[in-house]
Amino acid sequence: MDFETVQAYLLNKKGTTEERPFGPDALVYKVMGKMFALIAEGSDPLRISLKCDPNDALALRDMYTAVIPGYHLNKRHWNTVTANGTIPDDEFWHMIDQSYDLVVQGLTRKARTELDSL
Repeated sequence: MDFETVQAYLLNKKGTTEERPFGPDALVYKVMGKMFALIAEGSDPLRISLKCDPNDALALRDMYTAVIPGYHLNKRHWNTVTANGTIPDDEFWHMIDQSYDLVVQGLTRKARTELDSL
């Protein structure tokens, strides 16, 4: 999985912005101001941290050695995924979609209404 493909997928999600609040080496993707993905820029292979349901987070860690507890994040709610080809593509994209959806679900009603209007 290459950076440009993942970046385009993330930015194609409604209401998403790309920011660098943690410095030049970390790209943060937010929906309506709330983080749902973080990429360690320049990592090879690509490493991306994604929000996850706590039960799913544990299951994914058991299924894939490329999935570890979130690096410098709440390890109960975040996984760091190394895109080294050991995770099927459809599962990788599903993890991103799930992260985005979890954050959207946690938005205020006002923010969700604003997102819907975009």
